[in-house]
Amino acid sequence: MTAPTPDFDEIIDRRGTHSVKWDAMEALYGVPASDGLSMWVADMDFRPPACVMGAVQAMVDQGVPGYFGNDTPYREAICWWMAERHGWRVDPASIFTTHGLVNGTAMCVDAFSAPGDRIVLTTPVYHAFAKVIRAAGREVAEMPLALNDGRYSMDFDAWDAAMTGAETMFILCSPHNPGGRVWTRDELQGVADFCKRHDLILVSDEIHHDLVYPGSAHIPMTLVDDSIADRLVMMTATTKTFNIAGSHSGNVIIADDALRARFGARMMALGLSPNSFGLHMATAAYSPEGAAWVDELMAYLAENQRVFNAGISAIPGLSAMPLEATYLSWVDFSGTGMAREEFTRRTQEGARIAANHGPTFGLGGDPFLRFNIATPRARIVEAVSRMQDAFGDLQ
Repeated sequence: MTAPTPDFDEIIDRRGTHSVKWDAMEALYGVPASDGLSMWVADMDFRPPACVMGAVQAMVDQGVPGYFGNDTPYREAICWWMAERHGWRVDPASIFTTHGLVNGTAMCVDAFSAPGDRIVLTTPVYHAFAKVIRAAGREVAEMPLALNDGRYSMDFDAWDAAMTGAETMFILCSPHNPGGRVWTRDELQGVADFCKRHDLILVSDEIHHDLVYPGSAHIPMTLVDDSIADRLVMMTATTKTFNIAGSHSGNVIIADDALRARFGARMMALGLSPNSFGLHMATAAYSPEGAAWVDELMAYLAENQRVFNAGISAIPGLSAMPLEATYLSWVDFSGTGMAREEFTRRTQEGARIAANHGPTFGLGGDPFLRFNIATPRARIVEAVSRMQDAFGDLQ
């Protein structure tokens, strides 16, 4: 049977459904729930593929959501996906399932570092990393990315000079959130060499690895350099790819026996085990039907990006960083000469749009807001119109 064609243009009213994205925007951003546009937290306003929802419906129809048993098909689905979509052969025994990748990050911090250690982040970067690190009693070592011609790059010379010797871990965001970069093989090799030079555990968060636009190709860190296998932890998930973040499932994949034993011991000590809904959904998602859905999604998001970037760049002083991956547009307001409070106020009060504040992503984030463009195109068009009105005096 042919899978139904996804309708990404469908407007789904998520207000009043315990959606943090829509139900918390007024409290957090002052954007009215009645007519505000929620473009902050990173989940999509699209239905997951029919195969995923069919798996959930089958659980409901069966009627008893008990403990999950044989997870062999689940592990096989992960291995199939990584080989088929990323050219990466995964040993099913190397897979740990965590409660999403924020939990996966926290588990890596717990298993592979000690209180007081410094953990390297290349900022600006996904804000949950720093929250987890600090909450665990570790210190964030911010290594700013270089911004050249509206594009981020890695500045290894500056990072080498900033190291103190107290660093024990490097958390890589690949592809990069919020900048949307797909790191090249040379850049990833530079990260591998940096971690060897400074004897760091390398945790590679690749949650956005399926959300890559035509013209770019994601390379899994594990395929870059065999010599880092004894210090490398890979993290992947279905949640961003298929818009099932609420399933809270993610995978920490560790090839090295010694690292895997350390991680497994902490999982056991904390009594962690996955929820059955997440496993059923992930198994269904990692399938040919799921792959076809992702291909259609990326074609739709590419046009959303074109419409959004064109509209934003028409406002003097604003520029949206071209995305190679993700659905998170990083918009630079520095060309307006406005203070951060002013362009944020215009976006929230004038345009009635909730977008993530740049400083939460660390050093380098001050002149930016992050906009989630994974929403029906009519909302993208409306958002552009509102922004142009809110900054109309610059025209």
